[in-house]
Amino acid sequence: MVAREITRAQKLEFRVGQVMTREVVAVTPSTSLLELKEIMRKRRISGVPVVDDNGDLVGVISLEDLLRAFEQGTLNATVGERMSTTLITIRETDSVDAAVAKFQQTGVGRLPVLNSWGQLVGVLTKGDVTRGLVHEVQAETQDEEIARYRASHIFRDVESDDTSLVLRYKVAPRDFTHGGNASSRIKRALMRLGADPQIVRRAAIASYEAEMNLIIHADHGGVITAEVDASQLKMMFKDDGPGIADLRRALEEEGYTTTPPEIRQMGFGGGMGLKNIRKCADQMHLDSKVGLGTQLEITILLHTWEPSTPVENVSPRKASRESA
Repeated sequence: MVAREITRAQKLEFRVGQVMTREVVAVTPSTSLLELKEIMRKRRISGVPVVDDNGDLVGVISLEDLLRAFEQGTLNATVGERMSTTLITIRETDSVDAAVAKFQQTGVGRLPVLNSWGQLVGVLTKGDVTRGLVHEVQAETQDEEIARYRASHIFRDVESDDTSLVLRYKVAPRDFTHGGNASSRIKRALMRLGADPQIVRRAAIASYEAEMNLIIHADHGGVITAEVDASQLKMMFKDDGPGIADLRRALEEEGYTTTPPEIRQMGFGGGMGLKNIRKCADQMHLDSKVGLGTQLEITILLHTWEPSTPVENVSPRKASRESA
């Protein structure tokens, strides 16, 4: 497995906390620049976070800041005098895909990682992303190969007229921290059952889009039911409101979305959720009534499939449930 083989779906699945560097080298505002120079030289690093006496993040300082001080003849200054207090951070629960986007948007080389209480728990660099993803994917692949061998015999070995596996997941509203967990588990189940990788990818994209729709738009979250047998995967996504006011626009109009502005600012709600699902599904049925809720049924046949739109060109986007 090489870095270029890591898909965006995997970047969405893995979290920053899985790939970040946990051993944080930090300095305080009172650290001298000469001390900082030695720390960077010995540790072979090009930047460090700056914390106060309570361990709270108050700034960052880089090799560029140090070189600038050297050029200006102010190496006797302290870190607090030369550090940047404009903090660009990321949460340990954020997806690796979100981290990659932040690197691209800001141009920074490292991101301090905070926990849910705002405490510094790690540092993430672009190199961490590549190395960490490769390690995680390799470890997951080894575990999956063993599990797949055991599970792939289920439908062949169990004698019955109708054998199926039913998976059920509850999804909480606005729970972006756990967004994608259910679709990841459905994906792993299909892999262990020996499904074709192309079919697994289609199922992962469709289920992720629909799961995020529940998180973004359903008043009380929803329930996902996935039933897989020897011939097909059938997934049901159900919620009790608010419902979709204009089904035609939701299904046919590209970019149409009713995602609240505050959610769109987080990068979700591009209006492509249902379109991506339809591209990946063999069958899709959507029923929605305003005030009562929405029921989305997706069927994917478990055989080799030739899509009109190559699945490689369909990426799981920040989902948008086109509801009222």
